[in-house]
Amino acid sequence: MGLFTVLAQWLGVKSKEVHVMVVGLDNSGKTTIINHFKSAELQSHDIVPTVGFTVEKFKSKSLQFTAFDMSGQGRYRNLWETYYRECDGIIFVVDSSDKLRMVVAKDELDLLLQHPDLRNRVIPVLFFANKMDSRDAISSVKCSNLLGLNNLRDKPWHICASNALTGDGLHEGVDWLSDQLKEVLERKKK
Repeated sequence: MGLFTVLAQWLGVKSKEVHVMVVGLDNSGKTTIINHFKSAELQSHDIVPTVGFTVEKFKSKSLQFTAFDMSGQGRYRNLWETYYRECDGIIFVVDSSDKLRMVVAKDELDLLLQHPDLRNRVIPVLFFANKMDSRDAISSVKCSNLLGLNNLRDKPWHICASNALTGDGLHEGVDWLSDQLKEVLERKKK
């Protein structure tokens, strides 16, 4: 525990907690991304496919994240909607090297964004175009075009090229999301 954390706890300053859903198709790297943000002693060395969902916590800037790591397997995707109402933000992970399933990812994104619990809410959506180290990876700009993100006008969004294994692009994305979530929390106070 760092000096500032101890001092903040002693002064009664608590970091704000936000709930984010981490979604995307199976094998896109969702769990590996979350694992990157956990403290070294809590990180898993063997990542296995998520069955159903898991709940993980991590810190970034002055926010405490509770991340709902949702399975991307087809038979579990209907569980996503159970958590829409409670989430403050969404992390949508795409395997940028899986061009064949990009259409499926777009369909799932469209279903998510049109769900009654999300449709009229202004919540930030962070996209990770993951696995950029792969030889077959397409750029984050191309991923953005294939997902139709330019048509997403009612929610703040950002896309980052990422590599969950090395951490490239992850902090940039979560920093953006943290800034957006601080604004969401401010709006909730009003």
